[in-house]
Amino acid sequence: ASLTSEPDKIAAGVGFGPRLILSQDALRASELLQPGSLVRWTARVILPDGANTDAALEALLASATREQPNAGWEVRSRANAAPNFQRNIERFTQFLTLVGLTALLVGGVGVANAVRRFVEAKRLDFATLKAIGATGGRVVAIHLTEVMLVAGFGIAIGLALGAAAPFALGYMLADILPLPFEPTLAPVELAIAALYGLLTALVFAIIPLGRAHDVPVSALFRDQIEPDRRQPRWFYRAIFLAALAGLVGVALVFAYDRRIALIYIGAATGIFLLLRLIAWGLMALARRAGRPRQPALRLALANIYRPGALTPSLVLSLGLGVALLSTLAFIDVSLRRQLTQSLPQKAPSFFFLDIPNAQAAAFDRFLAEQRPGAHVERVPMMRGRIVSVNDVPAEQIKASEQMAWVLEGDRGITYSTGMPEASRLASGEWWPADYRGEPLVSFDARAVEGLGLKLGDKLTVNVLGRNITARIANFRDIEWRSLGINFVMVFSPNTFAGAPHTNLATVTDKGATPVAGDAALMRQLAIAFPAVTAVRVKDALEAVNTIVSQL
Repeated sequence: ASLTSEPDKIAAGVGFGPRLILSQDALRASELLQPGSLVRWTARVILPDGANTDAALEALLASATREQPNAGWEVRSRANAAPNFQRNIERFTQFLTLVGLTALLVGGVGVANAVRRFVEAKRLDFATLKAIGATGGRVVAIHLTEVMLVAGFGIAIGLALGAAAPFALGYMLADILPLPFEPTLAPVELAIAALYGLLTALVFAIIPLGRAHDVPVSALFRDQIEPDRRQPRWFYRAIFLAALAGLVGVALVFAYDRRIALIYIGAATGIFLLLRLIAWGLMALARRAGRPRQPALRLALANIYRPGALTPSLVLSLGLGVALLSTLAFIDVSLRRQLTQSLPQKAPSFFFLDIPNAQAAAFDRFLAEQRPGAHVERVPMMRGRIVSVNDVPAEQIKASEQMAWVLEGDRGITYSTGMPEASRLASGEWWPADYRGEPLVSFDARAVEGLGLKLGDKLTVNVLGRNITARIANFRDIEWRSLGINFVMVFSPNTFAGAPHTNLATVTDKGATPVAGDAALMRQLAIAFPAVTAVRVKDALEAVNTIVSQL
């Protein structure tokens, strides 16, 4: 048979290697199902027509939870089929939004320059209108309307291109994307984009236009040789501040992560001020540079600091553009260096999953023979899902975006007499090696703020279909970048005494090993321990690096 598509494949997450589909009879014959094996059973339910509304779906989920409170199910509906994937999409969307905002800011500086030139070109019109009795406010309103109409026309073109882009890309990439792609119009998102554009145009247009309000007719005519540098009225400054506040507010309201949005706004403000100071400094240096004998050089220096010079605008426009390109380049280079240089130097060579507990000692001997001198670490591993904290269901806990993943689905858990490597005790005390009291758990220290946890809280985890309640004894600072074995939750050994489980192991070579040697190890592993899954860390990092390079 040849499979052309797989339902809900995106909900299964990223896999390293091809998927194997076989019948249940073949699965049982493989003898992979052993006590302690990590097996996930999935049941898909299609509601009949007329009973598949959102309300009916919510009622079914509530009924299943009420009738089987301790089943340990993870229930996903069409509304949250792949929460991690959805979160990554939202983060990528925010990244693109911030890049788009930066482009808007660069374009906004161009709008300000264009409006300045527009005001200069319309100087005679301003003077004429004022000479025949038009008020300053009427003059500004007429020409602000003209500027905003032009901006609206440009925004409409941008919206049309943006709305058409998904349809064009969907047609061109239909054979490349690994999931169905159905482009649709998004009126809300288009309206938000239009609002961004209008606010940006207003922010950068109101100040240059507002300066013409109080300039007398004689000054408008004389402005050709003696520019009037007076500041606009507070009314126009208030409009500027209101539009700027609206732009910031829209960026915050529609941001996926408001913390990142605030950092971006602060950084953009700092860059604006810094570039303005650089422009003023450049003008001051040019003013103090003297008068060179060469006419061309003398005129060039004079044009840098003369009244009405474009130096601040040019420095701001070029500086913002270069800052954006440099930031993207530095992020790309940093990620690539981290994935290809820093991480591989300290990361294990292999991860080995699903090691049967009965074969753990034999597996240790196998690695000692295959990789003598390598550092081997092996720990027990189970899967568990957080059910509640202090009797509050996990679904009702308001977690931060950085820690929400801990509450979604099963997590790898372990037990240990000692603290795991690459961990440091942040608060609390570690249990003695011979501890026999109530179940205890050590948690990632980031959960103090991300989940609102504290020492002594009761944590209930569903493991192997049973709810286990443990008290939080300590918090750990975990060095996840080491890529070694570590867990969000580490339990005291007595918590799972006698429970069936598998093992997780890593092997870290002292020096570089050839690809042929790694391939030979994986072949011997498949022969000696067919139930064990080997993940070559270098392959995983290269796969991630490939994804990053395509962004």
